[in-house]
Amino acid sequence: MTKPTADTQATPPEPHSTLGLEIPQVTARAKVLGRAIYAGDIKLPGMLHGKVLRSPYPHARIVSIDTSAARALPGVKAVLTGADAPATLWGVHHKERAVLARDVVRYCGEEVAAVAAISDEIARDALDLIQVEYEELPAILTTVEAMDEDAPGVHPGRDNVAHEIRFERGDVDAGFAAAHLVHEATYTTHSQYPGYMEPMATVAALDPDGRLVLWTSTQAVNLVRVQVAATLGLPVSRVRVVQATTGGGFGGKIVEDDNQLVAGLLALRTGRPVRLVNNRLEDFQACCASVPEQITLKLGMDREGTIVAKQVRIVAECGAYAGLAGDVMHVSAMRSDNMHRNPNVRSHATLYYTNNPPRGAFRGFGGTQMLFALNSHLHTMAEQLGLDPAAVHKRNAVAVGETTVHGWHIGSTGLVECIDQATDAIGWAGKRQQQGKGTGVKRRGVGMAAAMHVSGNRTIGNWDGATVIVKINEDGRVFVISGECDMGQGATTMISQVVAHELGLPLADVYVVPPDTDVAPVAVGSLASRVTMSAGNAAIVAVRKARDELFALAAPRWNVAPEALAIGGGAVYVASEPAQRATMAELARAHIWRHGGGGIQVSGSWDPKTVMHDDQLFGNIAAAYSFAAQAVEVEVDTETGRVTVLDSYVADDCGKALNPIAVHGQTNGATVQAIGWALYEQLHYEGGRLANGNFADYTMATADAVPMLRGGFVESNDPNGPYGAKGASETAILPGAPAIANAVYDAIGVRIHDLPITPEKVLAALRAMKKEGADHA
Repeated sequence: MTKPTADTQATPPEPHSTLGLEIPQVTARAKVLGRAIYAGDIKLPGMLHGKVLRSPYPHARIVSIDTSAARALPGVKAVLTGADAPATLWGVHHKERAVLARDVVRYCGEEVAAVAAISDEIARDALDLIQVEYEELPAILTTVEAMDEDAPGVHPGRDNVAHEIRFERGDVDAGFAAAHLVHEATYTTHSQYPGYMEPMATVAALDPDGRLVLWTSTQAVNLVRVQVAATLGLPVSRVRVVQATTGGGFGGKIVEDDNQLVAGLLALRTGRPVRLVNNRLEDFQACCASVPEQITLKLGMDREGTIVAKQVRIVAECGAYAGLAGDVMHVSAMRSDNMHRNPNVRSHATLYYTNNPPRGAFRGFGGTQMLFALNSHLHTMAEQLGLDPAAVHKRNAVAVGETTVHGWHIGSTGLVECIDQATDAIGWAGKRQQQGKGTGVKRRGVGMAAAMHVSGNRTIGNWDGATVIVKINEDGRVFVISGECDMGQGATTMISQVVAHELGLPLADVYVVPPDTDVAPVAVGSLASRVTMSAGNAAIVAVRKARDELFALAAPRWNVAPEALAIGGGAVYVASEPAQRATMAELARAHIWRHGGGGIQVSGSWDPKTVMHDDQLFGNIAAAYSFAAQAVEVEVDTETGRVTVLDSYVADDCGKALNPIAVHGQTNGATVQAIGWALYEQLHYEGGRLANGNFADYTMATADAVPMLRGGFVESNDPNGPYGAKGASETAILPGAPAIANAVYDAIGVRIHDLPITPEKVLAALRAMKKEGADHA
C-alpha cells in the first residue's frame, strides 16, 4: 500500500454519503454466520428450562389441579399454578388476563401451569404429571353467538362488547341521495398467523442485586418492562429488559404475549435463570393472530366516479382477551377514509369477545381488512360505471396540502404516481381489454389496488417521539444508544446510515447498541411504521449536537469560527484549508483530558407536531402518511379453482429511499404475506381447538407460489421525514389481497367477498354463476 503524501493528506475527503445506497443490513453478517444471539441461544450458569401447560378447552372451570407428582419428579425446581401467580391482571387497555389461569380458562391454549426444571425433557415430563380436572363450559366461538342478547359474558359481569366506535362526518344521507350509483356489499377477512421464523422466547434471571433481567424477542423493550413490572408487582426500576436478536415480529411481539411474564415469574420463584421458548404449536396458540372482521361497506358515487358518501359497519372479534384488537379495529374503521376526498363518512365498529384465542396486532394493523373491502368495492363500482378502476382511484386520491375528513394533514403523497407506476409495469391498459384471456380452462385477469398507512401514530398516548444518544469514542468511532427495536426490518441500519452520513464516516465506524432499558432512552418501540420517522429525526438532532461539540473544540486550534469547519473521513478540517485538520479520535481524547472535560456524549429528541385525536376521533395523528399501489396478473384454473399469481408489481411511496435494497426487501416480504393471506393461509379450528398449528398444515406461500417479485418506489420527499423519508415496512402489505381478488374477477367474472380465495370458493362461485345464467335463460 502506498503511503499517503503530504499533498494527498491535505486533500479533503471525497464527498460521500451512506444515504440512498443499497446497503446490506449491518446485522446481516452476524446472522448469516450464525453469530447472532437470539433469546433461545442464551445460556446462563444454573439455568432452568421452562414449560407451560395449556388448556385443552376453549371454556372450562378449573375444578382442581394436582401438581404433587410433577413437583416430586427429580430435576423439577418449580411448578406454578394460578394460585402461585400474582393476582394482578394484565392487558393493554383492559386488565383482564391472569399470568396463569385462575378458576376458569377462556380459550384453548391459555396458560394454566408453568414448570421449571433442569432440562427441557424433565420439564416436558413434569407437564404430563400435572393433573387438572376441568368442568367444560359452553363456549362462544362466533361473533353471532357473542352478539346474542341471551349469551353469557365471556367475562362475568359484562356483555361481550370489548370496544365500540361510532363517528359521522358531513351529511352522509344527503351524499347517498345525490349519488348516481350506490353499492353495498359485505366482506369477511380471517386471522393470519405472523409466521416469523423465531418463536417467542425469553430468558429471565435475577442479577446480583436481585433485579429481574429479561433477554427477550420483542418489538418494544420499554412496553415490556412496564407490563412485567406492573403485573409481577415490582418497581419499574427493578426490571431490566434487553432485546435479544429478534427473528421477526410483524406486530406479534409488541406486548400481547404471556411468555415474558411466565418466564419472569419462574425466575422470581426459583431464584435461578429460566429459559422459556415456545415450540411452534405453542406459538400458534399463544401469539395473537390478526383480527378477523366482517365489513359491510356502502359507497355512493357520481357518474364520473367521485365518491360522495361512505358508510361502514364492522363486526370484529378479539377472542378471549382484547389486547390491541380495539386499536386494530379503530384503524379499520377510519384510516382508509383519509385516502380519498369524500367529506361524508359514517362508521360503526364493534369488537366482540369470544372463546377463541386472542387476536391483536399484525403488520398493516387493521388496514389490510378494510382495504380488501374498499378496493374490491371500488373495482365493482368502476365497472358498473364503465370506468377504469385505476382512474377512479386517481380521481378520488387525496393531494398534497389537503386536510382529510378526519383532520389529517397530507404533507406528501405519491399515491397517483404509485398507481401509474404499478399499472404501467404490468401492461394494465392493454390487458384490461382482454378479460378472461387464455385458452381452455385457464383464464387470466389483471387487478389493482391502492393503500395508505401512517408513519407514526399519536394514539397510544400524547407522545410519539424518540430520543437517541450519540457517543463518540476515543478512537473516533461512534456508539448510538436507542430504545427502538430492530426485528429484522432494518432500524439499526437506518440509524447507522443517518449517523454515518452526518459525520462523514464509513458505516463500519458506527455501532448501534442493542436496546437495553437500563441504558437506553425511553422509546415507544417498533410499531406503526414510526421508527424511521421518529428515531431517524432524533438521530439527526443528536449527531448534529455531537458534531457541534467537535467543531467547538476544533475551532480555536486554527482561530476560525465553527461555521468555517467541515467534517468527513474521520476528521474535522477547515473547509477552505483542508490541511488544517484533526481526527475525530484526537478531538474526542482532547475533549476528555482538559478542565471541565469529559466524553462526547449527547442526547437528541424529536417529537412530531402531531395532534392526538379528540373524543370525536378528529386530529392529525401522524407526522407523515405513506401510500402504495399494487397491480397483479393471475391465472385461474376453472376446473380446479386454483389461482396462480403470474406477475406482481408494488409501487411504494416511501418519501425518500434511504436504503433502496431495504425498501425492496420490506416490499417483497409484505407482498408474500399478502399473497399468503389472500390465497393460502387459514387457521382451522374444530370446536375452538386449533387443528393446524404447524408449518406443515398451516399453508403459507412458498417459493413456487410466488412470481418474480417486482416493485419500485416513489420519492415524495415528506417535509417532516428525515431527509424526506417515511415509513416503508407496512404499506406494501395492504393492497395485495384486493388486487388479487380484483384480478380473479377480471379473469372469470366472479367476485369473492370472503378471504382466503380458495379453490373451493372459486368453484362454488363459478357453479353459482352458471346456475344463475341458466335460470335467466
